[in-house]
Amino acid sequence: MKIHRAGSRPRKKASEDWFNGHVMQELIIEAPEPARVRAITVSFEPRARTAWHTHPLGQTLFVLSGVGLVGLRNEAPQKIYTGDSIWIPPNQVHWHGATKDSPMQHIAIQEALNGSVAEWLEKVSDDQYLSNIS
Repeated sequence: MKIHRAGSRPRKKASEDWFNGHVMQELIIEAPEPARVRAITVSFEPRARTAWHTHPLGQTLFVLSGVGLVGLRNEAPQKIYTGDSIWIPPNQVHWHGATKDSPMQHIAIQEALNGSVAEWLEKVSDDQYLSNIS
């Protein structure tokens, strides 16, 4: 057993290669093999978001605070709220982030396959981000 004390886990600004806007990430757990689970807390300022991406074994998001968006290819983004859990199936192209008026914080949980938890694609354009939010 290993206890990771509050404040001891790495916190960093998310890579500008894969995120638009100001996004902070704090590692919750990167379990050693043979376990595959990875979990992070991600904090998005208004208008901040991920790039398009997929996860080889899927992803679960749990919204801790604020109002966010999650979008799939060729579909209008959907709003997500504090307390919502979102399951994104393996290899489904998607993005997620804050709304234009509200910050949003979520926990992202995914598993690694051959050491990889995500395949990053192109950034989400402003038009895609703002398109017909449902």
